Amino acid sequence: MYRKDQHALVIGASGQIGKQATGKLLEAGHKVIAPVRSPEKLEDIQSDNLTVKKQNLEVDFSAHFNGVDSVVFTAGSGGNTGADKTLLIDLWAARNAVNYAKDANINQFIMVSSIGAGDPDGVDSAIKPYLVAKHMADEHLKNSNIPHVILRPGTLLNEPGTHLVTTDMPDNKDDAVIPREDVATAIVECVSRSTNDNRVTYLFKGETPISQLFA
Repeated sequence: MYRKDQHALVIGASGQIGKQATGKLLEAGHKVIAPVRSPEKLEDIQSDNLTVKKQNLEVDFSAHFNGVDSVVFTAGSGGNTGADKTLLIDLWAARNAVNYAKDANINQFIMVSSIGAGDPDGVDSAIKPYLVAKHMADEHLKNSNIPHVILRPGTLLNEPGTHLVTTDMPDNKDDAVIPREDVATAIVECVSRSTNDNRVTYLFKGETPISQLFA
């Protein structure tokens, strides 16, 4: 069943995926709470259904979970930070968000993870610490008993979304890509089709409408 008027807490709403997801959630008729370090980054989104809060994720942010239906965690330390921020944001803040969600009896948690988070040892890359952080955050969510969807997109592209994806790992590494906008659209589909089913979903460019993945 497609739902509107859900209360979604978007952690990482000022990021590239998070901001697009926030706009799309509002367009879909949902209410969004956005705790961000720099509220000015969301000044161009004008909506009575958007509540922006100034928040540092390195300190307690549990107060934002009250009255929320779905939590979306799409925060990231960014490619220009060191291992310390990867640990504090991609792992610890994600871990805390899961704990806060459990304490608040949240109905659904949507975690934006990464393609290599399933097996960081299988990736020979300088971003392995990031993948380890994502892996541990994903495992913590899986063990929390919160209904959840873990999205593991391929390499992210800054190009218009197609609304068409595949969840099958491409044979060619160069095809393991997806526009950020399509990840944002997948987040909206998850929120709009809240379910008790737990799933890990990979996302790549493909031919299946995103709306069919979570129907």
